[in-house]
Amino acid sequence: MVELDDWNGTWVFSSRHPLRNAGLFLLLSYVVAQCWCLAEVLTLALRKRRNEIIFHRRDYIPHEVLPPKLKPPQRHVKSDSMDLTSTYKQDYNSYPISQVPPCLPRVTRHIPKEKFDYTTVVQDDYLYRGPVATQSCKPQNLLQKNKAPFQNTTNYRVSYVTHPLEKPYVHKYEKYKVNEVPFDGLTTHKISYKRLDGKPAMLAKPQEQKILHDLPFSSTTEFQEKYQAWPQPPIFSKKPDAYLPPLEKMDLHTTTQMHYKYPNGKPAKLCRSLLQLKKSTEPFNSSSVTMEDYKPWLSKRLKPITHAPELTFPAQPMDCLTTFQSHYVHHPLSVTKSYKPAWSGPKHDTRLDDKTIYATTYTPKAIVKCLASYKDPPGYVFEGNDADGHNLYLPSVIPSILKLTLYERNGWVL
Repeated sequence: MVELDDWNGTWVFSSRHPLRNAGLFLLLSYVVAQCWCLAEVLTLALRKRRNEIIFHRRDYIPHEVLPPKLKPPQRHVKSDSMDLTSTYKQDYNSYPISQVPPCLPRVTRHIPKEKFDYTTVVQDDYLYRGPVATQSCKPQNLLQKNKAPFQNTTNYRVSYVTHPLEKPYVHKYEKYKVNEVPFDGLTTHKISYKRLDGKPAMLAKPQEQKILHDLPFSSTTEFQEKYQAWPQPPIFSKKPDAYLPPLEKMDLHTTTQMHYKYPNGKPAKLCRSLLQLKKSTEPFNSSSVTMEDYKPWLSKRLKPITHAPELTFPAQPMDCLTTFQSHYVHHPLSVTKSYKPAWSGPKHDTRLDDKTIYATTYTPKAIVKCLASYKDPPGYVFEGNDADGHNLYLPSVIPSILKLTLYERNGWVL
């Protein structure tokens, strides 16, 4: 076991665990050997790199650097005929296509010489025994048909008794009577509600503590009390002189206008001559330097590469007939006989009564024009606009209480 020596400050092996001491010694020796090998490798690598730098500086011979020589561009020579065949077409060698026989296994089959009869085993072994007479187990219909015509009378139609319809109840609304007593604002809730006697609610806010002294609050701080301002001398101020307006009139002429005089009594002229543009009377030929110096190359229009036609078209026009149209044979229509039994019941010649409850009770009404289409709708009086800008109209005959309610709701003043 490795322990630290308190006297010397070094690591020593303890004799308490000899096997453990041997293992630790081997581990430490291995780690030291690996570190020594790594240091040797790094030393050799640095030494080799330093030798390479020294040899490079010793063997390097500087050469004179000259500017690169540019190759002059080749002059383009025009050609009358251009070869339009591609490199692929020139280098491609076509080979004949040989048909490869299929790789099928050889199977030797015995082909009979006799003709195939197309009969199956079932057809050979099946013996037709003819129809079999069966006995019908269906019971006979013992009911006799009545030759009299069918009457469509039922028990409901025979025993039905018609009752006269009562007139429907129409509720009549009472006419509104204006109350002469003014509106007092009382409601059933206000009249019938009786509050219970109880203690008034107490405030939950804590009471403020009384101030022990009655002195007013001093807004001075400790800095204001201890700060002593330096004495400052009074600021010198000069009294402005009283303004005296001039007695004479102001001369608006400047010094330049009074003292400057033109030489020879005339203003100076420009020494630069004005540009004189030559006006040409010839028509504009719309030619430029580029159009005069640039000459287009002679070019021929290339013809499209067309392959030889592989199909041979007939000289005669197409008849536009299909196989179905050319081989169709028209057959006359065959009239089929209807086996539907005829109606054996009675025939009614009376017409159906098309009267309904809607047709008998419908009362047409006149078409009324919408009141919104009028500028001033008849029977209504304009009262004002609401908060959204809508026009409000009231009927000309309206109860006073309803009118008062509308004024209070919209905030109008009578």
